[in-house]
Amino acid sequence: MILNKLDSALGFHQDALRIRAQRQEVIAANIANADTPNYKARDIDFKSAMQQVTAQTNNSGLATTSADHMGGSTSTKNAGLGEPLFRPVMQGSVDGNTVDMDVERNAFADNAIRYQASLQMMNGQIKKMLTAIQGQ
Repeated sequence: MILNKLDSALGFHQDALRIRAQRQEVIAANIANADTPNYKARDIDFKSAMQQVTAQTNNSGLATTSADHMGGSTSTKNAGLGEPLFRPVMQGSVDGNTVDMDVERNAFADNAIRYQASLQMMNGQIKKMLTAIQGQ
């Protein structure tokens, strides 16, 4: 019973942090491959990924962590993420690389700030729960 309440209270932020972490990895890969010929910049659409994860959680009632679980056919570790999408080309280069370092740096910083905000919100919820449990 208590675990269900914790899951419902923190589940949204857990999903958001997981998607933001995956997005950070994709953006970091873009930055690392800025000089790789024919490399195509990719990104994860956070809004779409969260909508998919939220819909899956609402439809199934329970999230599964293994395809072997009853009623589960996919892992929730990457649920809703799918493959990162290719970024539209802002400015092409002679070698076919589509990484724009200004775009990547901005996306990296923005995603990091939003990741930190989600952590702080989750931390605030945990503190409220501890206060309620301790009766202070």
